[in-house]
Amino acid sequence: MKYRITAACAALAVMASVAPALAGTAKGKAQCQMLSAAKLDDHFARFNAAWATKNPVTVTALFDDDAVLLATLANAPRTDHAGVRDYFVKFLKGSPVGRIDTSTIKSGCNWAMRSGTWTVSLTDAATGAKSDVKARYSFLYQFEDGQWKIEHLHSSVMPEKVGA
Repeated sequence: MKYRITAACAALAVMASVAPALAGTAKGKAQCQMLSAAKLDDHFARFNAAWATKNPVTVTALFDDDAVLLATLANAPRTDHAGVRDYFVKFLKGSPVGRIDTSTIKSGCNWAMRSGTWTVSLTDAATGAKSDVKARYSFLYQFEDGQWKIEHLHSSVMPEKVGA
């Protein structure tokens, strides 16, 4: 009897450790999505296209519900859709266009991170003057409920002048 209880406990422990990997799967095969460099390029193009709409709701829809946005031009972290949307209401008035300058990619099962440097071009709505903001970035994507969403975005202005 003691052996059966121990074996049953061991089986339950194995099932508990495997259950998260099998969640939402068909016929016991783990569902693991991966993003290639080309697919990450597609996600960045979609992000830029959302910026071009100048609609903060469109941009916010790319983010997970509890995503963290550490934005280039804001001191406060944004940690929910309302905060992310609030940031983009003002930011999108500058007609931003992003360009990846350098990129490092790390990925695993249901997540991908792209980080490096980028240039964000902004246009002053009043004067039409254009300016480029050189910054560092990191995008963390997570696959959830059949979709890739931005889980974390951090962008910060370069601390040193180019060539310094």
